[in-house]
Amino acid sequence: MVDFLKNFWKKLDAFGITLLFALLFFIAMGAYAGPSDDNHVHVEQVGNGGDDVSLTIAQLGYGNKVEFSFAHSDNIFNLTQNGSGNYVGWVSYWGSGKNWGGDVDGTGNNEVVVQFDGATYGRHLWGNNNDVDVYQNGDHTLNLDVHADDTNVEAWQEGSGSHYAHSYFYGTADGSDVDLEQKGNANHNAQIRLQGTQPTTLNLLQQGTTNQSYSVTQNCYTVGGCSLTVTQGN
Repeated sequence: MVDFLKNFWKKLDAFGITLLFALLFFIAMGAYAGPSDDNHVHVEQVGNGGDDVSLTIAQLGYGNKVEFSFAHSDNIFNLTQNGSGNYVGWVSYWGSGKNWGGDVDGTGNNEVVVQFDGATYGRHLWGNNNDVDVYQNGDHTLNLDVHADDTNVEAWQEGSGSHYAHSYFYGTADGSDVDLEQKGNANHNAQIRLQGTQPTTLNLLQQGTTNQSYSVTQNCYTVGGCSLTVTQGN
């Protein structure tokens, strides 16, 4: 066996030796794959719509995933995910919206999402002229249903705490407006539902090192509209 290996090594030329070392290198790289999971992007246009879409996706890190479908026209998506374990797409209790017109279905939607390290953002935007800005830093979750027109939502969740916000508006009501900010090291939970034929506005801030929880349901049909402001913590 030793004589065979000696003869085999002598017969190898420079190219063969280089190829052998390259093969051993790739085998070693396969044994150590580095950080687990690649980044995945799966965006699908469904139906006859989806015209004039501007889509920008940047995923820095590993184990990040973007998965959703969309339809209609004039939608703009800017998605950035940093770190690992971030997800943008449909949520398990909805399922994929591909069969009913897309997870983002409606015209004039503008969406900007920036996530860090284990954040989850899902959505339904079944209406016109929606504007959503989401920033999450850490293990935070924002599930957003809209199904309404003229909705403006800004969500800001940061800190090492676990924050959960489910902001949803249903029906055909117009003019809902939400500003949500949860930050700090504590665990915060906010579930909000707003509707109204007149402008409806909510400003919620939960911050500090003390766990906070809030749930709001607001149906407003007054002439002057509705407004609610909540500030908690330190």
